[in-house]
Amino acid sequence: MDEIAKIARKAKGSLYYHFASKEDLFIEVVSIEIVSLKGQLIAITEDPNLRPSEKIKKYLITRMEVLNTAANYHETLKADFFEHFDFIDDLRHELDEWEKNNLKKIILEGVDHGDFAVVGEVDVLLDVFIMVFKGLEIPFFLQNKYEK
Repeated sequence: MDEIAKIARKAKGSLYYHFASKEDLFIEVVSIEIVSLKGQLIAITEDPNLRPSEKIKKYLITRMEVLNTAANYHETLKADFFEHFDFIDDLRHELDEWEKNNLKKIILEGVDHGDFAVVGEVDVLLDVFIMVFKGLEIPFFLQNKYEK
């Protein structure tokens, strides 16, 4: 908090007025990145000019592009990978649930339009999507394979 206050040219007390701890500040910063991500992804989900199959592809690409620039979100991955920050779990879980709901809309739209055929339970498919997305985050962002 001392470093943040110094860089912001504010008194440390003013930071504590708004945030009870450095963890609360970090959660707020990551939340802002997630709100930006959600805004860009919902635009894809609701785009009437894209077929559902195009939406899925654009969703994945946009998700990775946005997260590639989300430096603080990367820190949550490192924490998850190396030491685990419990205080960020709720934020990441909420994002997972939000993504499942939006991907479900795309999949069901695709089924209605004949683009997709669902075999089995849609919720299982959504869990697989989320696992694949999250599985790509470590090599993309922590092992610097995003450009490839």
